[in-house]
Amino acid sequence: MLDLKHFQEAKKRVDEVIIPTPLIYSEAFSKECKNQVYIKPENLQRTGAFKIRGAYNKIMKMDDESKSKGLIASSAGNHAQGVAYAASKLGVKATIVMPKHTPLIKVEATEAHGAEVVLAGEVYDEAYQKACDLQKEHGYTFVHPFNDEDVIEGQGTIALEILDELPEADIILVPIGGGGLISGIACAAKQIKPTIKIIGVCRGCTACRSTREWCRSGRQSGSAPQGRLPWRRPAARAG
Repeated sequence: MLDLKHFQEAKKRVDEVIIPTPLIYSEAFSKECKNQVYIKPENLQRTGAFKIRGAYNKIMKMDDESKSKGLIASSAGNHAQGVAYAASKLGVKATIVMPKHTPLIKVEATEAHGAEVVLAGEVYDEAYQKACDLQKEHGYTFVHPFNDEDVIEGQGTIALEILDELPEADIILVPIGGGGLISGIACAAKQIKPTIKIIGVCRGCTACRSTREWCRSGRQSGSAPQGRLPWRRPAARAG
């Protein structure tokens, strides 16, 4: 497991490029949930998402040889812009493979940060495979969007900021895609405050469906939890 010091060191690195995103108290969510709910507005980052944190931390930790090979990544948007922006700031060549039907605005935003965009595949998995093929062909250094400890370190810096600003928080709600964000936040937050609860939120993703089906199959001890998740106050939502 990554130590807290790793996240603290990552925080120093990402502070060079991120925009501070202080928590915003949400009257609407607080009233609806009968709790104190805060939002971490990572959409205000230069690249429009938290992904810049993991990408920048990853590239900053690379040795010169890895950077000199050039970078390769696959993404449908947010990771693409994070890698492109970080690479540009650090003077590293980056190639991003995106699905053919990626919205033009995302393609242009990635190119605007200096990356070369290759459109391949109908869906993300096909774009990812193309990126792997290009890595083997050209010897690029791969920057994975979530399955990488350096990327997870960068994303986990969000937990440090939340608990520094709101130490009394006892729940953090985290959106789940590939799992890099929640891995980093959970790992860092639990080391700062072991009693804190981390709840992942995913809309119709395979991981959540699989977990739900597993729980319903009766292969675990006891029955699956019923009803609403218990809310406590205050809660912070990262996203």
